[in-house]
Amino acid sequence: MRILIVDDAEDSRELTEAALLSAGYDDVVTAASGWEALKTLDVGGPSDQQSNVDLVLLDIVMPEIDGIECCARIRNDARYTDIPIIMVTTLDDMDSLANAFVAGATDYITKPINRTELVARVRAALKLKAELDRRQAREHELLTFLSNWGDRRADIWIDEATGLFVGEVAEAYLTAATKHRTDDTISVLALSLDRFEIYKAAHGADASQSALSQIAQAIRRLAATVGIVAAAYRNGTIVVIAPDYAANAARMLGDSLCSTVSKLRLQNSESIVSDHLTASVAAITGKVRSAIDRVHLLTLAISKVQEVAAAGGNRVLALAI
Repeated sequence: MRILIVDDAEDSRELTEAALLSAGYDDVVTAASGWEALKTLDVGGPSDQQSNVDLVLLDIVMPEIDGIECCARIRNDARYTDIPIIMVTTLDDMDSLANAFVAGATDYITKPINRTELVARVRAALKLKAELDRRQAREHELLTFLSNWGDRRADIWIDEATGLFVGEVAEAYLTAATKHRTDDTISVLALSLDRFEIYKAAHGADASQSALSQIAQAIRRLAATVGIVAAAYRNGTIVVIAPDYAANAARMLGDSLCSTVSKLRLQNSESIVSDHLTASVAAITGKVRSAIDRVHLLTLAISKVQEVAAAGGNRVLALAI
């Protein structure tokens, strides 16, 4: 992660750089003015070039072009829409912060800079950016996959009953080995509605379809929020593919899926664990080196969720293999 320090005061630049270097951030560059910062970032340059900085520490009070105007110009470059910009200000200039946030600032820190606070804010901002970068990469990967998925019509990618991708899309996505880096961690989760066949028999096809649609809609919102791929099989099983999710994150996602279903409070007199529809989830995490590994995670997740449901349901089973 490369950090750019922008400050017209040389001693301030050096102190900030020293604090970051001592915290392990060894790729730090500095700029003595707003103009120099814009030049370093190549603001206004070709939009297809990669950004060369991951975070900016930007002093507000500088001659010629102040930090607020510099922040706005950085934000106007499409490559830096999501870059964290932490404003550096003095306690007697707090009124400028409102304008800085309007210009696109992410956070702020006051002078004289406290090393502990500086490192904490930088670490939090870079962690958030790294997660956003991963999510955008997954979305780009999925869009690239779909745009190159043979000559199939888009209208058969979507399951009519749920509005999610059909299960075959999840399978094809997993087996497209050339679209994945090798030796990556990936989690596959399978969700099954507890005693749903009995629910359908008791409440009828229309009520079952309505319940499934509501659940799928809630899961679509969750998928959009956290950047995962959700698909449904015709038997009602929903699978979720979560690239880069380690076991703990997969377990938390499984809990969120169960909670999402439960919070809908869809009445179910046939349940043996609750008065509303509940779900069982199996979350399988593993290192993948080939398409076969990915398919194995999927089949294992589907088989394990059936075991969880048969044992009473309404819980999450998380395994790392």
